[in-house]
Amino acid sequence: MNELNHVAIIMDGNGRWGLKKNKSRNYGHLNGLKSVETVIKSSIKNKISYLTLYTFSTENWRRPESEINFLFDLIRKSLKKNLKKITKQGIKINVIGSSKGLPKDINKTIKFIKNKTFKNKTITLNLALNYGSKEEIVNACNKLILEKSKVINVSNLEKKLYTSQIPDPDILIRTGGTKRLSNFLLWQLAYTEIFFVEKLWPDFKENDFNKIISKFYKIKRNFGKI
Repeated sequence: MNELNHVAIIMDGNGRWGLKKNKSRNYGHLNGLKSVETVIKSSIKNKISYLTLYTFSTENWRRPESEINFLFDLIRKSLKKNLKKITKQGIKINVIGSSKGLPKDINKTIKFIKNKTFKNKTITLNLALNYGSKEEIVNACNKLILEKSKVINVSNLEKKLYTSQIPDPDILIRTGGTKRLSNFLLWQLAYTEIFFVEKLWPDFKENDFNKIISKFYKIKRNFGKI
């Protein structure tokens, strides 16, 4: 049976879900938090060590300012409100992405939460925040160039990625019916099993998550071998 250590998710469809309910896109983002909680609980039940959620991409800055402000407000309130629950569940919070350009109080909150949960061992929750994979790879190359003693190869470059201490995802899930990677973990997904789901993110339930895990365990993973 395949070993499952890391699940990554592109949580697509919040805005469309809100509009389908004759509400706002922000209403969809708010309801998407329920699916986040569901997936975290299910990941813990399934003894998955790492869960990475595409929270805010470098391209998301192109959205209306009102939506961007709502998303950041949702992040800051959610982290602060759920800190006790996060700690009790043994969740370690980690953030991958660039801190440059993020609101100062968001960076401060992230630093506080990371320090508070640093010793937690049940699961590591990676929030991909202000994250772009192309930028991550370019930054890693530039770091190696500055370290003139280091040769640019696969091993050295991986050590400079945001995910240097994290195993590559075994599963990538994208909800919302769109079949693309959207600049998410392009390097790390080289041998990841990818599942595209038609459901919009707020409609994604524990049963949907468990079905994907069951399918994963049945896949023959060759990694280039026969």
